[in-house]
Amino acid sequence: MKGLQLLLISMFSLTLFAQETSQPFTKKSPLTEQQLKRWSHLDLEKDSIPGMSVDKTYTELLKNKKSTKVIVAVVDSGVDINQEDLKAVIWTNKKEIPNNKKDDDKNGFIDDVHGWNFLGDSNNENLEMTRVLKKADDGSQVYKNALADYTAKLADANDLKENVDVLLKADKAIREALKKDNYTVSELKDMPSVKFELYDAKRIMLSYANQKGDSFHDDLQSYKDYVYDQIDYNLNKDFNPRKLVGDNPEDINNKKYGNNVVYSKNRKDSLHGTHVAGIIAQGRDNGIGGDGVADNVEIMPVRAVPNGDEYDKDIALAIRYAVDNGAKVINGSFGKDFSPHAQWVYDAIKYAASKDVLIVHAAGNDAKDIDTEPNFPTDVVNGAEISDNVLTVGALNYEYGEKVIAKFSNYGKRNVDVYAPGVKIYATIPDNKYKYLQGTSMASPNAAGVATLIREYYPNLKAAQVKQILMQSGTSLNLEVLVDEKRIKIPFADTSVSGKIVNAYNALKMAEEMSNSLKNSPKL
Repeated sequence: MKGLQLLLISMFSLTLFAQETSQPFTKKSPLTEQQLKRWSHLDLEKDSIPGMSVDKTYTELLKNKKSTKVIVAVVDSGVDINQEDLKAVIWTNKKEIPNNKKDDDKNGFIDDVHGWNFLGDSNNENLEMTRVLKKADDGSQVYKNALADYTAKLADANDLKENVDVLLKADKAIREALKKDNYTVSELKDMPSVKFELYDAKRIMLSYANQKGDSFHDDLQSYKDYVYDQIDYNLNKDFNPRKLVGDNPEDINNKKYGNNVVYSKNRKDSLHGTHVAGIIAQGRDNGIGGDGVADNVEIMPVRAVPNGDEYDKDIALAIRYAVDNGAKVINGSFGKDFSPHAQWVYDAIKYAASKDVLIVHAAGNDAKDIDTEPNFPTDVVNGAEISDNVLTVGALNYEYGEKVIAKFSNYGKRNVDVYAPGVKIYATIPDNKYKYLQGTSMASPNAAGVATLIREYYPNLKAAQVKQILMQSGTSLNLEVLVDEKRIKIPFADTSVSGKIVNAYNALKMAEEMSNSLKNSPKL
C-alpha cells in the first residue's frame, strides 16, 4: 500500500507541474503595511510576493468545505494561553479534571489540562557546547569541536558587549539630559549638546537610531538582552539552572518532572512560542492581529525550549507527550549544533512516525549548509533518512529575486526539504500584543499551518504523504539566489531537497486529487 501511495504522489506532481506559469516579475514598489502584515498569505503570481497563496486557497478551494479539527503541538518556549487571538484555540485535555492534583487520565502528568512544561520554573540555560565543556575532556572530536566553537563564540560575545555597553552609556546620558526615558529620534536631533560628553552620546545614539528607526529603544533592549544572556547564561560554565527543574537530564527514564503551567514564569519569556502558535492558528478575518494559516485547529503547548539550548531529553519526551495526547502535527522551531543524546530524539521521531504524526522543524538561522555542518535534530543520519515524517523548513524573504532566501537561513540539498516565509512575520505575542519576528522559527509554523490544512480537509492522508505533498506541490523558482555567510550565489534548486517554496493552493489541490484516488482505489 505504501508503494502505491508514493506512486500516486509522483503522478499528481507531474500533473501539477504542467500547470505552472512562467516566473513572475519582481515587485518594484515597497510593500504597504497591510501587505507586510499578511505577505506570507499572498500569491507569487498575482502579487509578485513569494507567499504561500493561503488567501487564494480559502477563496477558491475551501469555501463551504467541511474540515476535521486537528491538534497541533507547539514544542517551544511556552504559549500565552490567555492571548486574545489564541485563547479560543488552545487545546484542553478533557480527560483531566483541572486543579485536583491528580493524574485523572493516567498519562503520567498531573493536571495537564492545556499541555505540559518540561522546564518547570527554569528559563535561562547554557548552550549545548557549554554543557559539553563542563564535562571532563575525553579527547573526543565532539569535545574539540565544542571547545573551538565556544572559544570563538565567547570572543564574539565579548566584542558585542563592548559595543552594547557604549550604546547603553550614551543612552543613559541622553535620558538624563532630556529627563525622559522614551525620547524620540526628533527629540534626540533637537537636543543641544554643548559638552563634549553629551555631544559624543548624541552622535552615537543618532547613528544607532537612524539605522533602527522609531523602534530603536526596543531594539537596544533586545540587543542588550541577547548579548548579556550569552555571557551570563548561554556561555557561562559556572551557571547551572537545571537544579530548578529537579530531574537528571542524563537519564531518559527519569520522567516525572516539570509542571502544568505551559508558559514561562515571566510571561514575556514565552514570546517565541506564542508567536509560533499565532502563525499557525491566530483567528482569521477577526479584525485583530494577523491571520493564522489553519482554520480548525487546537494548539497544544509543550514547553521544552529555554533561553539557550534545549536538552535532548526534554525534546524527546515533549514529542512523545504530544503524540500520546492526540497531536497530528508537531512544530519544532528550535535547533542546536551539538546533540549528546541525539538517539533519544531519533527514537521519539520514529515513535511519532509509527503513530502517523508529522513533525515540522526549523532548518536553523546560522546561514550555513547543514549538509556539511550539523544542525540538530535531524532525520538524516549517516546520509540516510531515518524516518519519513519530518519536514525541515528554510526561510524565505518577501523580496523575490536573488535575495528570496532569508539572509540568515540555513540551506542544504539533502537536509532542507522546502522553504516558507520567515522574514517579518506578524503574529501574536504575550499580553495581547503583536509583533514582527523573523527566523526559520517563523518559516516552520507557516509550513506547519499548510500541513494542518491538509490534515483538516483530507484526514485520510498519512503524515508521510502530507510531507511529500508539501514538497512536490511547491512552486519552483528558476533563478540563482544568495546563501551562506559568504553570500555565494547558487541555483535555488540546489538549496533544498525539493527546490521549491510551500504553496498552499497547489498542496490542497494535490491533496484532494490524491485523497479521492485513495478512496476509490481497490484495497490491496
